[in-house]
Amino acid sequence: MSDSDDKKTVLHELMTAYGKEVWNFAYSLTRKWDVADDITQDVFVKVFKNLDTFRSDSSIKTWLLTITRNTVIDHQRSAFIRRVSLTDWSLDTGQRRSVEDDVIEQYAVNDLWKQVMKLPVKSREVLILYAHHQLSLKEIADVLGVTEGTVKSRMFHARRKIAKMKERNGHGTE
Repeated sequence: MSDSDDKKTVLHELMTAYGKEVWNFAYSLTRKWDVADDITQDVFVKVFKNLDTFRSDSSIKTWLLTITRNTVIDHQRSAFIRRVSLTDWSLDTGQRRSVEDDVIEQYAVNDLWKQVMKLPVKSREVLILYAHHQLSLKEIADVLGVTEGTVKSRMFHARRKIAKMKERNGHGTE
């Protein structure tokens, strides 16, 4: 078996194990299904090209989520962000629909996740990495390229914003 075959096998295993988490994180940052599809594909192309550079300084999950975040940032900076996506024109497959159903079920149906999705990106990403991806504060700091103190501060402010949203929503219904 060649190195290329070994890399393809490892990539397939990573896509199977973490593909949904990469897509969900990309979606949570972009809030667009087609963009999350593109970013997920870009992430795994980058992983394939750079598989031999993984140093085990962090977990593979942390490495993948870091690549995902950086790819989202690159995509948002790109002049191509406004291009028409071919996925708008293609037929949905059962698999794509089930991923969308999963996202809707996990984020949109749950009131707390609806509120989280309304937060600014910096607040949203710390809560998602902590609550959904179950990363430690150190791992979150590694993914975001900030200190643990910054993560704690963002977490505090994000939780406070959620509490204020709940308070406003609670008073609005009484």
